[in-house]
Amino acid sequence: MVDRGKSFQVVANLIMVLLVLFCLVPFVLLIVSSITQENSLVRNGYSFIPEKIDFSAYKYLLVDSGSIVRGYILSAIVTVVGTVLNLTLTTLFAYPLSRRDLPGRGVLAFFLFFTMLFNGGLVPSYIMWTQMFHIKNTIAALLFPNLMMGAFYVIMMRTYFTTNIPDAVIEAARIDGAGELRILLRVVMPMSVPIIVTLALLVGLGYWNDWLNGLYYINEDRLYSIQVLLNKMLMDVQFLMSNTSAAQSLQGQDFTLPSTGIKMAVAVMGALPVLVIYPFFQKYFVKGIIIGAVKG
Repeated sequence: MVDRGKSFQVVANLIMVLLVLFCLVPFVLLIVSSITQENSLVRNGYSFIPEKIDFSAYKYLLVDSGSIVRGYILSAIVTVVGTVLNLTLTTLFAYPLSRRDLPGRGVLAFFLFFTMLFNGGLVPSYIMWTQMFHIKNTIAALLFPNLMMGAFYVIMMRTYFTTNIPDAVIEAARIDGAGELRILLRVVMPMSVPIIVTLALLVGLGYWNDWLNGLYYINEDRLYSIQVLLNKMLMDVQFLMSNTSAAQSLQGQDFTLPSTGIKMAVAVMGALPVLVIYPFFQKYFVKGIIIGAVKG
């Protein structure tokens, strides 16, 4: 008689292997397609084994189209600064909401939930940020609109504080003479590493992948983040390929613009830093998602 536990383990392992393949195979295909010669890619379609390797898509992005390095540096700075500011504001909002003895706690919670249901819309937001705060063509345009603090992240952190920080620990700190700020910094924050790292990863991904703010508020090349810069390059390629005179000029110079391969290269270059960093945060990310969720 086959052990049911072993049978379940085998089936579970097979399912997990399939799920891993579902995640890895598209990315492998993406990388291979980005280094496949344009003509063979158009002629034969996507393949895991390239007929002829060609790095012209990466050459166009890294050499022929401007400063990718500047875009990476700017995106890294915006991501780090924005994540720190977001976590600071989120924590300062979530911790008071987690205290049941806070006066006006229900009013603050109402304003928080209200922002999840309603917003001013694109045009009023654009007018507000550009006419009142004057953030157009500044780094602030990549930091503040839409990304500085999110109600969902506040709820996640508040739930973590409520369900995983014992009231007895906070009361003991109060008896020892600690104030609220010291309790937050010395007691609550060290016990909240999983949710902090989880939110840092989520917020950081939001900043790194953001290109709408750059599209709306930035029109100077020196302030293009990596996502905005790659999107601009992709638009330039599509324009050149659709413009008859420009395409003929390129052909006359014996230059083939990798319109299909460059889309794959753009996706690879945009996602590569995240793929490198994610494994170091994975254990905190999984734990934080589980214990930071609303418990029934």
